Amino acid sequence: MKFTLKLAATCALMACTGMAFAQKGETVKIGWLDPLSGLMAAVGTNQLKSFQFLAEEFNKKNAAGVKYEIIGIDNKLSPQETTTALRSAMDQGARYIVQGNGSGAAQAIIDAIDKNNSRNPGKEVMYMNYAAVDPDFTNSKCNYWHFRFDADTSMKMEALTTFMKDEKDIKKVYLIGQNYSHGMQVAKYAKANLAAKRPDIQIVGEDLHPLAQVRDFAPYIAKIKASGADSVITGNWGSDLTLLIKAANDAGLNVKFYTYYGTVSGTPTAMGAASAGRVYQVGYGHYNMGGEIERLGKAFKAKFNEDLYTQDIYTVFAMLSEAMARAKSTDPVKVAAVMEGMKMKSYNGEVEMRKTDHQLQQGLYIARWEKAGGKNPLDAESTGYTFVPVKYYEPYVASTPTSCQMKRP
Repeated sequence: MKFTLKLAATCALMACTGMAFAQKGETVKIGWLDPLSGLMAAVGTNQLKSFQFLAEEFNKKNAAGVKYEIIGIDNKLSPQETTTALRSAMDQGARYIVQGNGSGAAQAIIDAIDKNNSRNPGKEVMYMNYAAVDPDFTNSKCNYWHFRFDADTSMKMEALTTFMKDEKDIKKVYLIGQNYSHGMQVAKYAKANLAAKRPDIQIVGEDLHPLAQVRDFAPYIAKIKASGADSVITGNWGSDLTLLIKAANDAGLNVKFYTYYGTVSGTPTAMGAASAGRVYQVGYGHYNMGGEIERLGKAFKAKFNEDLYTQDIYTVFAMLSEAMARAKSTDPVKVAAVMEGMKMKSYNGEVEMRKTDHQLQQGLYIARWEKAGGKNPLDAESTGYTFVPVKYYEPYVASTPTSCQMKRP
């Protein structure tokens, strides 16, 4: 009897100090902060559905035995709105935050979480970045509470230009991007990498345009046409890539596009048959990956009639579940300590959350827009076309060095 009472008292003490025996059966609330309004609403809506769908799938079975609940909040693609949305998510009990669209919003989250965690011990929050790819987040602005699951701008450009250097028909390149950190850095790394790998390639033009505001890209296409470019490099995403490709096809512009986000909502439909063989994408996956991610993609398509194109959301759930299982806790302090340096197998091979800077190291694919069929039967947005992988680069190829001086709590 004394032993039972002592054990009960010990358990109560451990629970009140956040040291419960196990996390099985706990509900883990994840705050999702991305656009559900404006020109990028289609992107955010698809990604919120993707998080909710994969949460349901992982709730059936995950390494930690927890239940995930997604709290979706529209941040209107605004850093200011993002800070308000973050506070709302935290007030609703979210201690894990996910966001990906826009590095300005990502920076707002990093800054706010850093302040919260230093001022409120015991109420720490962790940020899992699934698509904001500013290299500074894992270099000069690295933060212990930030973990990035996408490959950053420099990593993708490393892989893309490694591929482009062997494409002998590339002579003249035009750079076009969104006028914020991501677009600027795509141009910066494109120029540096091409100068090192293919100094004979000319940069014949460069443009930056407002993010999510341009509705007619015809004037930009006219400039590209006049420049004599045979290839275009762009980090555009969402409506900014969809409308750019549409304008190019409408004008009969016969160039190759080297993109980061050709799979994102609306862009496959805009490409259609007219872009076959002319649009390339660098990314961590493609439509016909096989295995569990392909099964989930088919189920998502059957449920929503949309594509599950933000595949690294799967890695977010898989790694978070594994970290909680290893930590035997859902406390972000303990989970973060386990997640940094973690290695595991995901749908695209072996991945590692590099301890130095919290940047996921993973293999990258170069894929080309072609007619679906054969080994690549799954198409995009029911177009009959798909991104077919033409080259795979092991993690070390696209891995870039970091200047991060991580300050740990």
